Amino acid sequence: MQAKRNKILSILLALAAANLALPAGAGEACVDFKWDVRHERALFAGTPTALTAGTDPKSAPMVRPDRLYALRLAAQGHMTFAVGPGGKPANPQAHAGLVTLKIPASGSYRIAVDLPIWIDAVSNGSLLAAEDFQGQHECSAPHKIVVFALTDKQPLVLQFSNAASENVLFTVTAAPARKL
Repeated sequence: MQAKRNKILSILLALAAANLALPAGAGEACVDFKWDVRHERALFAGTPTALTAGTDPKSAPMVRPDRLYALRLAAQGHMTFAVGPGGKPANPQAHAGLVTLKIPASGSYRIAVDLPIWIDAVSNGSLLAAEDFQGQHECSAPHKIVVFALTDKQPLVLQFSNAASENVLFTVTAAPARKL
């Protein structure tokens, strides 16, 4: 009986030691991104700046990188997009909005959002192709990140569309240089 108790105690101690060896937050849904998203996560932990999205390019408010924004969207049927959204056709109850983006330098930038939503970057009347994207279904800080190569000399419009909610949290951050 004592041997059986010792074996059970050894197993419990081994499990406890293994649990201590896990990195902090390893059980959280937001740690499974393939990129380092600590910067985005830190921004999402902050207080957002409230904005009302534009319903056309002229009414789109200006945003800058490295800030958290709480964007109030409009009914997608009331939108005049800079260019038609690149995503699937909108659900009749979908919400959308536009912002203009001012970046300090050309490069790759990440647009991170807290919910499922389509994100387009528009420059000179054309949709820009995404360089990469990823998301975590169980995470909202952030839920989805899309990377675009942006040029600071061109006017940039970010289009958010096909959202189930009328509010979205988002950030824009410079993507770290890729290591080979």
